[in-house]
Amino acid sequence: MSTVYNLKREVEKPVRFTGGHRLCAGCGAGVVVAGVLRALNTEDRAVVTNATSCLEVSTFMYPYTAYMDSYIHSAFENSAATCSGVEAAYNALKRRGKVEGTVKFITFAGDGGTYDIGFQSLSGAMERGHDMVYVCYDNEAYMNTGIQRSSSTPRFARTTTSPLGTVGRGKRQNKKDLTEIMVAHGIPYIAQTAPIDNFRDLHLKAHKAIYTEGPCFLNVLSPCPRGWDYPMAKLAEITKLAVDTCVWPLFEVQEGVWRLTYSPKKKLPVEDFLRAQGRFRHMFQQGNEWMLEAAQQYVDQKWDRLLERAGA
Repeated sequence: MSTVYNLKREVEKPVRFTGGHRLCAGCGAGVVVAGVLRALNTEDRAVVTNATSCLEVSTFMYPYTAYMDSYIHSAFENSAATCSGVEAAYNALKRRGKVEGTVKFITFAGDGGTYDIGFQSLSGAMERGHDMVYVCYDNEAYMNTGIQRSSSTPRFARTTTSPLGTVGRGKRQNKKDLTEIMVAHGIPYIAQTAPIDNFRDLHLKAHKAIYTEGPCFLNVLSPCPRGWDYPMAKLAEITKLAVDTCVWPLFEVQEGVWRLTYSPKKKLPVEDFLRAQGRFRHMFQQGNEWMLEAAQQYVDQKWDRLLERAGA
């Protein structure tokens, strides 16, 4: 990955994702989208497709849109199919000399429309080899429809469909590793990132994905103040804790080669990340110490496996 990055220069680019949208204060989705679109070269155009989601209902309320590029709202299950279809149509028109210039194709979808409902169309688009970037902003539940659990929801997290009670202790299953599943598709570039510090990691990976020929996938952590139950001003802090506890490690896989892009100087205990969120509050009650131990063990195993793959 190139290390050339200048935050001042990047934020001076023309805005492609405008303010005034209706996303919640403290939501990570808008930060993710703005960061990814900022990675486009100024002279290039983009077609953005967006699955039904918090992002869609908050940034595109007809006839108003927060996007300066062409935008298509797709259903929950077919945003990748829509994007791949537009990309195919563009290539057909370009061969006939009916369109000019560089156009990039980018899909945004939450974890519900990616890990679950939209996985079939995502897998198909990646397998067919369309020149597009699929961006999952992962807030770890179906936030738009009432905070229901998804296959991205971490173990023990409280949601409306994995409630707490005499029987339920939050979600029973571990989070699906979708990034690893996308690696198995053999596509040119896959990366896991988050909007931390000066956005360098997010920007460089987004730029690489956009300008790598073929299908690329970005999985970006996107905290949700309502679903995760944290004060809206804590967005950056929560995101940084996820990275520094290795709950959400930052890495990339290019042409099958794994590379770690960030390693915390001091790996923090997982409970630092959990304690900051109300959805995990029950894990700190007396008698639930085993939950904290299980969470730490799971993260340690995943981290050690990543280090081995990346040769770190």
